[in-house]
Amino acid sequence: MNPPTTQTIPIVTGIGTGSTALSAFDGALRDAGVANYNLIRLSSVVPAHTAVDATGTAPLPAGGWGDRLYCVYAEQRATTPGDQAWAGIGWVQRLDGAGGLFVEHEGDSEQFVADAIEASLADLVAGRPESFGPAQKVLTGTVCVDAPVCALVVAAYETAGWKFTQ
Repeated sequence: MNPPTTQTIPIVTGIGTGSTALSAFDGALRDAGVANYNLIRLSSVVPAHTAVDATGTAPLPAGGWGDRLYCVYAEQRATTPGDQAWAGIGWVQRLDGAGGLFVEHEGDSEQFVADAIEASLADLVAGRPESFGPAQKVLTGTVCVDAPVCALVVAAYETAGWKFTQ
């Protein structure tokens, strides 16, 4: 029997447009609901007894303006009209409930990002003795029309405030 899940990592997506690639990134952060955090990028390990929710129903971790958001994320920007921006996160969960693995990829086509996620997860699983469930993924993309764009996928672990001394 699997131990109970104690935490859920929501996966959210965002698409942004702006007058610069950086402001398009901010627009994608706003669209995903994580614009007012400082992103702290994590590598690839899902903690034990943690679920991953890609349905959009799990709430984002609560936090205040400027707090740290520990997360895995993928973001791709495009600035030339006609170019595409695609981002995606894939994951597998251990069958015994003791964690999982994330991968993140970006590119200029949906197929490239999907293939890269599947290849990376296959390699990560092959290099470990544990048994994993099926690969899952979330992708989002957009096309640059007349202004820079950004596609973003975020797996949001938790937030933390700052402790400044006076």
